[in-house]
Amino acid sequence: MDPAGTAGPGPAMPPAPDSNKLPAQGGVMLSDVMGRDRSINIFAGFTRDIESISRRLDDLSQNSTVIAPLNSQIEKLPRKPWEDPRDYEALGANAYEGGDGQDRAQKNLRRFVEAHVVPMSPWPEKEKIKTILGDREIWWEKRDGARVIQPDDIEVDIVGSQVGNGEIWIVRGVRNYA
Repeated sequence: MDPAGTAGPGPAMPPAPDSNKLPAQGGVMLSDVMGRDRSINIFAGFTRDIESISRRLDDLSQNSTVIAPLNSQIEKLPRKPWEDPRDYEALGANAYEGGDGQDRAQKNLRRFVEAHVVPMSPWPEKEKIKTILGDREIWWEKRDGARVIQPDDIEVDIVGSQVGNGEIWIVRGVRNYA
């Protein structure tokens, strides 16, 4: 109450949130939430296996948009993300045996993961950018109310998390990483 005995204006109310966005969680990092959604736990595990990506997702000074394929999309791939047909052509069926084979597999897996991490967040619509892999420019646009990543035509199922250093976009597809 003020000195005149009347109630003041009351507490300030925060602005209404944008209904299309989840609130960002300041001190929470991408690394904290990657494994939370079971529908992308295969990809989340891959991110932990790649040291440079794991460090990035654990760094509040580097924003990223993670394009995380659903488990079902990874399982439908014609080959494992660590396999490359060129390795089989050059080295045969044992291309991933031994130390050299494991190194090749790790390099291929890193390429797959890096093709799914955009070094920007927020990522404005139609803004072309290269992924961490640096292969080619990608962008997203709205189509029939959904976000679609181009030029691969991959539909974003949902923006799964928005945290202090970026967003996780759960997608119904896999970027061409070869």
